[in-house]
Amino acid sequence: MELQELQNGFAKPGHVVYISVRPQRREPVKVLDQVIAVEAHGLEGDRYKNPGTRQVTFIQAEHLRDMASFLGRAAVEPELTRRNIVVEGINLLALKGKQFSIGEAVFQYSGECHPCSRMEENLGTGGYNAMRGHGGITAKVIQGGLIKTGDEVIAI
Repeated sequence: MELQELQNGFAKPGHVVYISVRPQRREPVKVLDQVIAVEAHGLEGDRYKNPGTRQVTFIQAEHLRDMASFLGRAAVEPELTRRNIVVEGINLLALKGKQFSIGEAVFQYSGECHPCSRMEENLGTGGYNAMRGHGGITAKVIQGGLIKTGDEVIAI
């Protein structure tokens, strides 16, 4: 089997378990059941809505559980990571170099989303290191549209 074929093989789609936007710097995130992705800009209502490469941030639910374990906590609430979309059931790093669809929207992987010093503040002592390697990815919106909790995440 060729490497390209291996990199395109996913056991199943992932799915969206959480959506939020960050209206203002240092203000609480706004948790949503659905959101509109705006082509070439990001999510409606998010302060990072811009034409750059960091239009939308994603993190894996599985990594929230890992971070909780590293911190000795029962759970890490998604809003503490300040990521826009939490997905489950798909390895986000396997989307590198790919486009993927969620609901009506299409995204292009644009990079890893590393933790910032704010994670020490949000998660407590060791929060920054607990999140290293588990911070998720950033993506650009290639095609806008509605995204809802429960929508499938499909590599295309």
